[in-house]
Order: sequence, then structure tokens, then C-alpha cells
Amino acid sequence: MSMKQNITIDGQEVPFKASAAIPRIYRMRFHRDIYKDLRDLEKGIDKNDPENSNLDLFSLEMFENIAYVMAKHADPSIPDTPEEWLDGFNTFSIYQVLPQIIELWGLNTQTDVQAKKNFARLTGK
Repeated sequence: MSMKQNITIDGQEVPFKASAAIPRIYRMRFHRDIYKDLRDLEKGIDKNDPENSNLDLFSLEMFENIAYVMAKHADPSIPDTPEEWLDGFNTFSIYQVLPQIIELWGLNTQTDVQAKKNFARLTGK
């Protein structure tokens, strides 16, 4: 089951898609674990004062890669590299976009867990 949501970035409506394919796509492209990376990013942002969170450059790059994979999954016509894609925006605020991506991802993983529970109940597995 996949979830799709538009997020406004720099005045543009950008579709993002979360599905079971995302962890594999992310792992194949960046050789990293999206679950661990999202957890690390979530810990690094102060929910009460996101603009004053201290994220290092590595965390910012990680976030941009996650956002790119989810945007490319929603719209295959976007450029083939995160750099080219990001070049289409004047500003791209991690503090605006990350909470929405985490929410979209959270909704998706909850839906997958619920689907597995329902399947197990129906099949007796």
C-alpha cells in the first residue's frame, strides 16, 4: 500500500510517495538504511523550535536524498539526480518539509503494519 501527498516547497506543489519499495530504492541508490536515517533526522530536529535545530551537513544531505527518492517515486519525470532536482527550487527548507515526510512515512508504515495484522488474522498466520 502506498501513500501519496503533495507538499508545498518554494511555492511549488511537489508530490511525494511512500511505499514498501522506498527502503529498497533508497538502499540501492545510497547504500543506506532509510529507517535508521529517518530516526536520526527525527532525533536531530527540535519539534518545539525546528528552525533552531542543529543538523550537520551530512544530515541535510541525508534528508535531501530521502526527499528526492520519495519525490522521484511519485513523479518519475523529475531529474535523475538529487542535485538537478534541488536546482529547481530557490529554497528548500528541511524544517518545513521533514515533518511532513516523516508523517507521510509514518502513515505508510502504520498502514503496512495494520495490513500485515489483518492478513495474519484472516489467514491464521
